[in-house]
Formats: sequence, structure tokens, C-alpha cells
Amino acid sequence: MLHVLPFCSCAAAATFVFGDSLVDVGNNNFLFTLSKADSPPYGIDFKPSHGHPTGRFTNGRTISDIVGEALGSNSFPPPYLAPNVESNATHIGINYASGASGILDATGTLFIGRVPLSKQINNFEESRRYIVNAMGEENAKRFLKKAIFSVTIGSNDVINYFQPSIPFLSKNISPTIFQDYLVSNLTMNLQRLHKLGARKIVVVGVGPLGCIPFIRAIGLISRGKCSVEVNTLIRKYNKKLKMEIDRLNKEMRPKAIFIYANSYDVFREIILNHEQYGFENSDKPCCGGYFPPFVCYKGKNANTSSVMCDDRGKYVFWDAYHPTEAANVIIADKFLNGDPTVISPINIRHLHNYGS
Repeated sequence: MLHVLPFCSCAAAATFVFGDSLVDVGNNNFLFTLSKADSPPYGIDFKPSHGHPTGRFTNGRTISDIVGEALGSNSFPPPYLAPNVESNATHIGINYASGASGILDATGTLFIGRVPLSKQINNFEESRRYIVNAMGEENAKRFLKKAIFSVTIGSNDVINYFQPSIPFLSKNISPTIFQDYLVSNLTMNLQRLHKLGARKIVVVGVGPLGCIPFIRAIGLISRGKCSVEVNTLIRKYNKKLKMEIDRLNKEMRPKAIFIYANSYDVFREIILNHEQYGFENSDKPCCGGYFPPFVCYKGKNANTSSVMCDDRGKYVFWDAYHPTEAANVIIADKFLNGDPTVISPINIRHLHNYGS
């Protein structure tokens, strides 16, 4: 059964979202890129747009959208690259996420346009200047202290490691060195956010990519199985990342807090126990091919369109890479209300009231 997320009557804090296609809400619409979700049937279940695509890489809401709603937000932080969004920085927040992007600047080169994490933070720095100009330095500090910052990134770095599009990200580098390199680069970016005023930061670990349709298809992995090699690397990376998050908390609490969201175990459980959550299929994408080119699109007629499942709520995966809104609802609920095995040291609902 799907969880119903209780509405929070408290005042919603501004949200600043960083990451990749899991949380992109349309930034890539404004880039020359092969990584886009600006055509039907993407967004078919997104009510605010009446089913029209917005640039979200799913059929409906992202995890960040759902979390924001549950915390009392009446509207979603708009994409940074859209025109005339600056004023949102002082109340709703802004979304900087970009499909195909990674922790490393070089990640996603194959897709041409994308905004890597370091440049997303550069963009936030511009937003911060606007906030300071609008309310003054001291008020800006107080405002940012209450805001929630979320960072959902790393999946594309891992995919590029196993399917390198550039020489550097090849498997000639040992998994251990690669993991350490990702963690150190992500940590530097988190410290940059802190320096810019972020005090409540959610860091989402990498999910079980070895189980997504794309990885399973290219590895010719049979139904119900996942890539052990891919998932092993991710588990070890996530373990190192959590240790680094714990270290940051020892240094910076209580004035700042970093939250680690265990997306790997949350999503793995949904896949393994999908029937208990109301899903009928945890292997195939609802839309698009199970084999190359894996695209989900709506052509001029049925013969040119991708095959789409009849009931999107019964599928864990929307396309070859991304969860359906139904899966996102469950993940968001776990992050909002979960215990320390899911999200630590506190969950997002507690984070919302932290330090207030």
C-alpha cells in the first residue's frame, strides 16, 4: 500500500535543490543537450502542468517535489535557468539540478549540455547575491539558516565509470580510488555550500543502479537479478560518504547539520518487495525500450510512439533510468519520516524544525 504523506501546517522553509535528472525540474530545457524530458509522455501525471512535460524525468513529481509538498510548500522551486526566477530565491527557493550531471565536472560529456555540481553551486552563489541585495546580509544569513538544501547526485558518475565516454572515467582507475575521488569532490562542494550559508543539508546517497533497466539490459542480466559489480561499488561509495557526513557533523553541529539519506536500501527494498508496496513490475520500464536506445517518447501515432504501460502506478520504473511518481512517493515518505537506518542523524521532518 502507498503511504499518504501528512500535510504540515507549519510555515514551509525555502528549498534549494542540487543534483541530476532524479530532481531536475526543467533546467535542461534551457540547454543544448541530449538529456531532456521536454516531450510527452514525460509529465503525463504532473497535475500542475495538466499532464504536459515540464522537464522532469518521470511521469509526475520528483522526490523533492513530494517532500516540499509534505512540508507545507504550495509551489515547487522553479528551475534556475528559466527566465525571471530570481525573486523565488527569497521565499520558495530554486532548483539548480541538471540531467546527466555529476559530482565530477567531466561526467555526462556524452550528452553535451549539462550543469555539473560545482557550477550548480556557482549558480546558487548568484542567487545568494540576489538574496543579500533583497534583504541585507544579516537577514540573508538568518533566511538561509532556516532553508533546506538537498544534494542528489553521483548516479551519472557511476554510470560513466562503467560506460566511460571520456578516457579519464575508465575502469583503469580502481574502484577504491574512484570512490574516494567522488567522496572528496562531493565533500568540497558541501563545504562550499556551508561557506555560502547552508546550515541544513540533505545528501542523498546513490541508489542501486545495478538494478535499473538500463544497467541490467546492457549487462544482459536476467529478470529479478541486478549487477553485483555495480551495486558493490555503490555500497562501498555510500559507506565512505556516510562516514564523511558523520565527520562533518562532528565538526559543525549544532550550528549546521548534514543528513545522509540511504536511498540504496530504500529503493532496493521497494524492488525486492514491490508487491507489498502495490507494484506489479519492478524489472521493466513503464515507458521506452528495455533495450537500446531506451528512449521514452510520444510520436505522431501509435506506430511511432514508445510502448507505455497501462497502469503507471503499478511500475517501479518510469523509463530505463528513473522511478515512477508512485515509487518517488514511497521514497519521499521514508526520507521524511524514516528512522536512522533510512536517514540519519534525523529525518527531513525533524530537520525542518531543527534549530528553530
